[in-house]
Amino acid sequence: METAEVNVVTGAFSHTGKYITQRLLSMGKKVITLTSRVDCESAFGRQVKAFPFNFDRPRELADSLRGAKTMYNTYWVRFPRGQTTFDKAVENTKTLIKAAEEAGVHRIVHISITNPSKDSPFPYFRGKALVEEAITRSRLSYAIIRPTVIFGAEGALISNIAWLLRKFPIFAIPGSGDYQIQPVFVEDVAKIAVDAAHKGDNIVADAVGPEIFTFDELVRLIADNIHSEAKIMHVRPGLALFLARLIGCAVKDIVITKDEIEGLMSDLLVSKGTPVAQTLFSEWLNQNVDGVGMKYTCELERHYR
Repeated sequence: METAEVNVVTGAFSHTGKYITQRLLSMGKKVITLTSRVDCESAFGRQVKAFPFNFDRPRELADSLRGAKTMYNTYWVRFPRGQTTFDKAVENTKTLIKAAEEAGVHRIVHISITNPSKDSPFPYFRGKALVEEAITRSRLSYAIIRPTVIFGAEGALISNIAWLLRKFPIFAIPGSGDYQIQPVFVEDVAKIAVDAAHKGDNIVADAVGPEIFTFDELVRLIADNIHSEAKIMHVRPGLALFLARLIGCAVKDIVITKDEIEGLMSDLLVSKGTPVAQTLFSEWLNQNVDGVGMKYTCELERHYR
């Protein structure tokens, strides 16, 4: 009897990793995951065996990868927190790459970000570029997938914009709001990633949706769909950050960081390439209007506690 192909998904219990895992399981593939939440209850039950990341024990990390043909890597950090920094995330990912080489993994499919650059003033985008460089210099066959803002049922940014529009009388847009954003559906990203795993050549490609909005247009589209009565105002970025920190104190989370605001305003979440994802954000929003933003999605609760 033929043994099912083994695939590793880092972060199978998180957002993008969850949908990659669902797609692989539906194809009859065997999936194991590396996660910081080994004891976390998941929708996959016993279908997905979980191993700790073991970045500080590279040999054990490599042992957990042995026998796998493909590794889908979604590991990253959204912002620094305590000993969790972007530099540490880069170091950890390099350790993961070396472990995959030692374990005999053939191909890595890495989820990156649009417009990464080693010269970026933003540590998030700079770190992503350093990880991409490490992958391209490794012995692994690779596909590097660069999404923008990923939306879906568990997506934090879109859901929390809707939540703020539902809960508060005012929504503050940093600056002019004319900077652009090109959201991409999480299931489209998962499909692109799994399809890329089965191609023989090395790939670096953006994964973006077919619609481009200014941030102002995006916020107003969400507000219109959920029938929000919030007054949408344009304020200085510093004031927007201050208000976000006040809300963060109430919800015990970091709503948005200074770098995230400045990165958003720098048009880094839009691609110059041809869209490869098919799902229209406007249609998805209309179909999911009763659920989006009904509760706050806490980043610290999901990844740091």
